[in-house]
Amino acid sequence: MIVVTGATGALNGATTEHLLTRFPARELVVVARDPAKAERFAQRGIAVRHGDYARPDTLVPAFAGADQLLLVSSSDPFADAVALHTAAVDAAVQAGVGRVLYTSHQGASPGTPFGPGRDHAATEAVLERSGLPWTSLRNGFYAHSLTWLAGDWRSTAAIAVPADGPVSWTAREDAAEAAALVIAELAAGGTGLDGPLTLTAEEAPTFADIAAQLSRATGRRIERVLLEPEQWLAAQVRAGRPEAVARFTLGVYRAAAGGFFAGTSPLLADLLERRPARALDALTTP
Repeated sequence: MIVVTGATGALNGATTEHLLTRFPARELVVVARDPAKAERFAQRGIAVRHGDYARPDTLVPAFAGADQLLLVSSSDPFADAVALHTAAVDAAVQAGVGRVLYTSHQGASPGTPFGPGRDHAATEAVLERSGLPWTSLRNGFYAHSLTWLAGDWRSTAAIAVPADGPVSWTAREDAAEAAALVIAELAAGGTGLDGPLTLTAEEAPTFADIAAQLSRATGRRIERVLLEPEQWLAAQVRAGRPEAVARFTLGVYRAAAGGFFAGTSPLLADLLERRPARALDALTTP
């Protein structure tokens, strides 16, 4: 049995759709904080269970019988994500889960300026200590984030950022499909899929590179403008973004400048058996 958390969200919802093309519905279970939101899966024969990381007592029955458990990471940047993830891993141990797969991030590191990257690194350490077989899906930074991280470049002809560095921008849709392929490979007895797996696009452009790509694609000159971090923060606050959110976002740019998102791996393309989507696709596809 394959149990999937977070299937009411975009990432693991898409993964569940891909799993349905490879497994009978009776072999799948989705776990949701609000089971009513998973009705579309229930209508297709998938069992829906209630489970909430913040309520550990709900998790052991939710995970019962899982040969593989796909744990989505917390999407709240201001929650105590490590505590939530630890509760889920502890419940997986109690439930006797065969293997945990965790949606991590390429930039997982205790030293990254990107807060969730530190949480992912800590969660991977929890998985390592758990004694369970585990796989960490270290997805590249989701490319749809470029639609707001690159700013209003269409109107301003500029990408204004407080720091720059290479990022292997990766389509969330590709990462979702890859997760299903890893699960299917493991179910078939595949090996070599333990611990962290890096799943990224093939290139890691900087924002300056993206500006150049957009210039070629649109026939307009698009510039990368590098601002002082405090100048960028002040502009974000003036535009109406809460300061806490702006400072969280600043960590993304600083982590990029620090090289935390620079690595690429052929594994995603190998799994998909095609070239993954590129960063430019996220900005130019209608």
